[in-house]
Amino acid sequence: MSKVTVYSTKNCPYCRMAKAFLEKQGVVYENIDVGEDAGAAQKMIALSGQRGVPVIIVDNEVIVGFDSRRLNELFGSAASDEKYDVIIVGAGPAGLTAGVYCARKLLKTIIISENIGGQATESWAIENYMGYRMVTGEDLMKKFEEQVRTLDIRLELDQVTGIAKDDDLFVVKTVSDLTLTSKSLILTQGKQPRKLGVPKEEEYLGRGLSICSTCDGPLYKGKRIAVVGGGNSALQTAVEMSSIAESVSLIVRSMIRADPGYLKNLEVKKNITVHLHSRITALHGDKFLSGITLKSEDGTEQMLDVEGVFIEIGWLPNTAMLDGLVELNDKKEIIVDLNCHTSTKGIFAAGDVTSVKSKQIIIASGDGSKAALEAYEYLTQQ
Repeated sequence: MSKVTVYSTKNCPYCRMAKAFLEKQGVVYENIDVGEDAGAAQKMIALSGQRGVPVIIVDNEVIVGFDSRRLNELFGSAASDEKYDVIIVGAGPAGLTAGVYCARKLLKTIIISENIGGQATESWAIENYMGYRMVTGEDLMKKFEEQVRTLDIRLELDQVTGIAKDDDLFVVKTVSDLTLTSKSLILTQGKQPRKLGVPKEEEYLGRGLSICSTCDGPLYKGKRIAVVGGGNSALQTAVEMSSIAESVSLIVRSMIRADPGYLKNLEVKKNITVHLHSRITALHGDKFLSGITLKSEDGTEQMLDVEGVFIEIGWLPNTAMLDGLVELNDKKEIIVDLNCHTSTKGIFAAGDVTSVKSKQIIIASGDGSKAALEAYEYLTQQ
């Protein structure tokens, strides 16, 4: 039996998914919270060269992040290729809600996703979801997941690599070599973080550069950090990190575009410095990030000594896998009508991956239910 150790932080959704995967496969592991144990954090960094979680040690092998491909190779059970009424791609608010509605209609359903909860899990605080005065994204998505797991739905942590149409069926292939077919599809795969687009960006990911502040934030206690972005997510991250870090530099390419509530919270924080009309042009450091170069609109450059940079500059739709299967707009979002129909018969879509203008959890959930009901109506007519 392999010795497995998971280095994690309390509010990291990807850590939770890694542990959930291991538990599902019956793998015994030791969990170490590096947000609470500074010594363990230093050990994790020494072992992995990473200042980000999760880090999973399997015997002498180091696995960085929730690497579903490698974990499936090591511990995954052989899954049979099956035919379904509905395949749902993505397990964010839209996908999980669609799953519940499909199950209530007694449709044979599978949800395939690299993660559970999508980008919603990375929200420090959600104050506009009905039924909750305030809830973290992590806790809200746990409630969604708990409801799904009470129903007859197969939920696979896997990555979809391609989707094709074969006569009246849809064929979905995954990174773990599953080939699944269905009579209909619901696409809810959301978006992925936009990158800075500066040299050495990939080199510093997990080594000072982070796209998940709820995951990696505790590792930057007492350090100087920067947050990039001017929207709600960026301001929320800056405010939350100001209670952890020594100082926070908020770097905004043009002007702040956030709701008044976020601006009010920002104004009362004394250790946040705002740099308007500025962008990062270079990353510096040896093994780990230790500084950045900022360039303002007038061409002035300055160096900032920071050990962490959290990127909050928006998201890009996960539509590369579709390869012409449905019509996209100029933003690469799936074009849908009012009832979540795409340009291809039998394929429905909901959530942030679609052309729907407002990107909100409650809207994604509502559209997920609509997509499921439309898929049911489509199937009953076949």
